[in-house]
Amino acid sequence: MSNAIFEIGADGVDAGRIVAGIQASVAEKMKNGAYTDARIARAERTNIANLKNEEHFLAFYLECLNDAVQVDINDFEIHERRNMFSGLLITIKKTIWKLLKFYTYRLWSQQNQTNALLLSAVESMEERYSEKIRQLEDRIAKMESKDDKK
Repeated sequence: MSNAIFEIGADGVDAGRIVAGIQASVAEKMKNGAYTDARIARAERTNIANLKNEEHFLAFYLECLNDAVQVDINDFEIHERRNMFSGLLITIKKTIWKLLKFYTYRLWSQQNQTNALLLSAVESMEERYSEKIRQLEDRIAKMESKDDKK
């Protein structure tokens, strides 16, 4: 019997088998090119546990925000998986997309502007406070060195 206050578990659940299934699924998807997006590759390479301090984490987080700040408002290719009436369905979907784009373009543009301004504000605050912290650390180091000389 364990000394834990509570335990989470379920009879008949094989966690090792579940993990192995997930790993096999990820390996298969990687083999098929599902995880080729640069952001996914970078996230995989950057293990947050290896980020030793807040400074590195914040720099990484701001870089991720920079990569994702803009909503993609460009056109995209419309495909139809169904064979029956595919030409008609594609035409209908393209028409609907044009109508939606007409109404949402301004909203997306405003959202992109807001995202960029907020990110700029956060980056500016981070730079200002990092500089202030550096100055205070220098000041403390000078004060400590004066105390050591006494």
